[in-house]
Amino acid sequence: MVNDDLYNTIDEITEIGQRVELTFSHLSAEQINWKPSAEGWSVGQCFEHLIKANSLFFPELEKIASGKRKNSFLENYSPLSSFFGNLLVKSLQKDGRKFKAPSPAIVPPSEIDAHIVERFAAHQREMIKQIKSTEKADWQRTIITSPFMKLITYKLADGFRVVVEHERRHFRQAERVTKMEGFPKN
Repeated sequence: MVNDDLYNTIDEITEIGQRVELTFSHLSAEQINWKPSAEGWSVGQCFEHLIKANSLFFPELEKIASGKRKNSFLENYSPLSSFFGNLLVKSLQKDGRKFKAPSPAIVPPSEIDAHIVERFAAHQREMIKQIKSTEKADWQRTIITSPFMKLITYKLADGFRVVVEHERRHFRQAERVTKMEGFPKN
């Protein structure tokens, strides 16, 4: 059975990748690394963060694709799996609320190489490959544990929605950075 959400998810990931290339591929290294403040992230940091965060899903997706993965006890019996997935998606859709990266492993370095947009495009292709590899899984019944917060579980379908909304959120953030006063012009 082909998963109904598969093609929509792939289309959304593809569209985000194309928008990133169209919007940011012309930026110089200086522009990629310009930060609006000491705490604010640069365009490059937004995309480096997404690469790091999304990559944490890959080991679990590979297990799902192999067909050998079974839900854990918590994943099978947590009554909050749907709640957490929907909550995360809704919170990512709102730009006003800031979140701290939940793990130091996904905090980007302060200096990003000028090829970050190309690396992000390659990462998107790998993300699509990983998503396609799970097409035989039941995205509604397969429950995964958040790679960031081990007590939070959600449906695989919601996990992919989280990835999409997370990417959209940081795309909007990077776009705002380029429109800020002080952003270097060519």
